[in-house]
Amino acid sequence: MSIDFILPDIGEGIVECELVEWLVAEGEKIEEDQPIADVMTDKALVQIPAMHAGVVDKLYYQQGDIAKVHEPLFAMTPVAMTPLDGNTTSADNDSNGVGAMPETHQATSLAKQKTNEGVKGSQLLDAGLNLLESLVSDEVASDEQQIDEPLDSANMIAANEPQSAGISEDFILPDIGEGIVECEIVEWLVAEGDVIEEDQPVADVMTDKALVQIPAICAGTVVKLYYAKGDIAKVHAPLFAIAPSGNVVSHDDDNKKEKDKLPETANENHQAGIQPAITNQKSQKQQSKNQESATFAGKSSAQIASTDIAKNGKKALASPAVRRVARELDINIHQVPGSGKKGRVYKEDVIRFSEAKAEQAHAIPVQTGQPESISSKSTTVGGKRVEAIRGVKAAMAKAMVDSVTSIPHFTYCEELDLTELIALRQQLKTQYAKQDVKLTLMPFFMKAMSMALTEFPLMNTQVNDDCSEITYFEDHNIGMAVDSKVGLLVPNVKQAQTKSILELASDIARLTEQARAGRVSLKDLTGGTISISNIGAIGGTVATPIINKPEVAIVALGKVQKLPRFNENGEVEAREIMQISWSGDHRVIDGGTIARFTNAWKALLENPNQMLVNLR
Repeated sequence: MSIDFILPDIGEGIVECELVEWLVAEGEKIEEDQPIADVMTDKALVQIPAMHAGVVDKLYYQQGDIAKVHEPLFAMTPVAMTPLDGNTTSADNDSNGVGAMPETHQATSLAKQKTNEGVKGSQLLDAGLNLLESLVSDEVASDEQQIDEPLDSANMIAANEPQSAGISEDFILPDIGEGIVECEIVEWLVAEGDVIEEDQPVADVMTDKALVQIPAICAGTVVKLYYAKGDIAKVHAPLFAIAPSGNVVSHDDDNKKEKDKLPETANENHQAGIQPAITNQKSQKQQSKNQESATFAGKSSAQIASTDIAKNGKKALASPAVRRVARELDINIHQVPGSGKKGRVYKEDVIRFSEAKAEQAHAIPVQTGQPESISSKSTTVGGKRVEAIRGVKAAMAKAMVDSVTSIPHFTYCEELDLTELIALRQQLKTQYAKQDVKLTLMPFFMKAMSMALTEFPLMNTQVNDDCSEITYFEDHNIGMAVDSKVGLLVPNVKQAQTKSILELASDIARLTEQARAGRVSLKDLTGGTISISNIGAIGGTVATPIINKPEVAIVALGKVQKLPRFNENGEVEAREIMQISWSGDHRVIDGGTIARFTNAWKALLENPNQMLVNLR
């Protein structure tokens, strides 16, 4: 039976690649780990190996085509699925890396022959085969894991428990934002074995846009968490395994049922007739192991090196390209902890392991003749720590570089006398605090800006990449930069032109709280038309803010300072002064436009009564 080979993840954030060259042809026999194709990503040339031995049935792409990650690359018939002659045994399947299901079917076929010889009657045969399949399935699955990916005894029990019980199902990480293909596990909110409810938060994950909380789709028991804290989880891949409510059976109960199942079924169906089939199955599996050992012993030293079998008998799961990187860095790939599914090692894992090894060698000097306990407690001097730039910080870095390199920025500075506005806010602050409304200066800044944008619509525009078209927006979606725990976020208040100062205050409080927690929705982060950066809330007076592309302007608010200024009579007074700094897109707006706009905005803020009179 033909199966599709699904193109796996071949690099962080890579969703497609170019088919450079097929290294096999349709109808050709291939071996496990044999190179199948060379593909080109936007980072490097990658070689795709075969997961099983078999025959290539169909190549889904032509040379030069674009292949999609997580979609079929070619079709093949594994060795275990090709027609078997009378001499073929399950040992052939094991030696070629066959999965548990084909071996179980073959064992069942052999069991039928043996059972027919010892027992007559279809009822006895069916009952015996059902028992045999239930006994063999766990053992076959366990042996397959020992061949493909050896585990210690504790991990084997954890890995086999869902299959033996037949009650768990994987939760597939869904799309969590447009264009997002992976996310970082920030924190697990549950543990293995916990009983959870439907819609209960299970994990906090970080994308390149925001912190997202993943809820449970049903009630049940958490069987396994596939990632550790800090790992990178892939969209459309299993995140955790859950046993839904109603099907939850403990492992001890399941073992007890399996133990009780044998004598009961044997008494009803004459255990003596089924025993030869079980004995035959065990001998077949032993023959499989022996043949595999003989096959491995017959390989040359070069072949053994190519399979990368470690001294402890474990086989590293990694592509040829990753193995090549490990060899170039003089790293034993079997010592590298894999971050992929089933411990698969990626290039990033090898590089991270190499850097950690180098740091350790640099930080801990060799002390000949000193006990290990004393050496490990020595103080590290001149060390360093390297962290990966991920999530929102990585997205911000990319966006800032894109903005600076593609937009010609210019800066315009002005000062605002906010003495009267601050006095008005102080009068209203206590009154509205009783209504749970936090009245800051920001709602006044936004409302005044919206009123000024009505007079100067060019400040509320966006241009396309080649600056051949300009788009005017009727809605004033004013963004505000927030320094959150996950990085800089810029949520925006939608349709500021239609809202009162109190409504703006409510939206600002909501967005600020969500942003500081890193839980702003994608809707609130997109669609902005102009931005405000309140750097003065932390400190500083003058800044040169970077435009939040594709907007055309951003203003930075400095801190309010009590400074001496002359009044109309030439007398010196203490006034509440704020410095503001504009950055504009010089492809769209010029100095005169931004100066006139700032004067209109300034007039409303310095004379709040005039702003209130003109409110709509």
